[in-house]
Amino acid sequence: MQAKRFFALFIVLLMALSIVVFFYHLDRTSRESGVREFYVGVTFSSNTTAEARLLIDRVKNYTNLLIVQSGPVSKNEPILNEICDYAANAGLNIIVYFGSLDRPWQPTWIDTARQRWGNQFLGVYFFDEPAGIILDYEFPSGGPLDPYYEAFLLNSPKNYEGMADFFVNGWQAMPEMHTIKSGPIPPVTFTSDYVLYWFDYLAGYDVMLAQFGWNHSRVQDIALVRGAANVQNKSWGVIITWTFDDPPYLEGGNELYQDMLMAYENGAEYIAVFNYPKINDYGILKQEHFEALERFWHEIQTNSHCNPNSAHTVLVLPKNYGWGMRNPNDTIWGLWGADENSLQIWNVSRTLLTRYAPYIDIVYEDARFSLKDKYSKIYYWNSTL
Repeated sequence: MQAKRFFALFIVLLMALSIVVFFYHLDRTSRESGVREFYVGVTFSSNTTAEARLLIDRVKNYTNLLIVQSGPVSKNEPILNEICDYAANAGLNIIVYFGSLDRPWQPTWIDTARQRWGNQFLGVYFFDEPAGIILDYEFPSGGPLDPYYEAFLLNSPKNYEGMADFFVNGWQAMPEMHTIKSGPIPPVTFTSDYVLYWFDYLAGYDVMLAQFGWNHSRVQDIALVRGAANVQNKSWGVIITWTFDDPPYLEGGNELYQDMLMAYENGAEYIAVFNYPKINDYGILKQEHFEALERFWHEIQTNSHCNPNSAHTVLVLPKNYGWGMRNPNDTIWGLWGADENSLQIWNVSRTLLTRYAPYIDIVYEDARFSLKDKYSKIYYWNSTL
């Protein structure tokens, strides 16, 4: 009898050990297979359900994300629901843009979106370019001002610290941001920008989409947005926007593919193609852009790039130094011109980006965040190279 009990116990232990080993190898295989949560898609900026369906049907086989980025649709609940339903049924994940919350149904809609579309509802894209607008804002000589910028004008801070506090606290206290953040299950908040991602995150955003466009340095933008996300424990991505101010607006298909691949290989979790205005049935997207999206989708499915580039080096800028970094004479917080440190920072950043990219991030000095556990090499803006 004791021998039978011992044998039964041995079988149970052997089975338990086998289960542990199985799940260990399953987990290891999953990690080594490069399974990576990642979203790629396009924005919808037109106004009707029919237009949205046409675009969704065109891209649904090689994308998994639709950003409903239409001001009129964001104010029309039935059409917004129809578009989101159609996108979700097509297997796409959804991000919905709101430039304001001036309709009584919008807060409730945001609170219940997760119930309706489950995990396919990724979050709310609120406002656009919050830091870029304040950096480049031109106050009108006459006529009404937006209330936020009127407050900015009337309470113009006297130094960089005051401006950083004004920007961050102003966005956190904005009624719309407070409404979005105070729901029963607050959604993930998205926006895009082209400068000062660090301060956008501090202002309350969870995901920043760096804008790839114009003649901006992709390498620098990745270093800035990835560094801010890495240090502040946030997520980031890229939205590929205009290269030209006139048609065709968007870069060519080969350039689009290279931009998407560059963002993906450097750790972006989201990639979107900005699709506005409407110059054909699909927006501004043409056959070469759809082919680039399909080629990219096939590339990341067959070659998973499971280990994206990560930075081992970081450049630390002065605290609260809201300098645009687009050229040596860029403005600081939209209020001041380049100062005595700007040229030195420009030269140091060029040297380090050339030396270490894509394995370098750029962040700001801030005692609330530790860098030593994230980077093996730390350079400060006033380092002698």
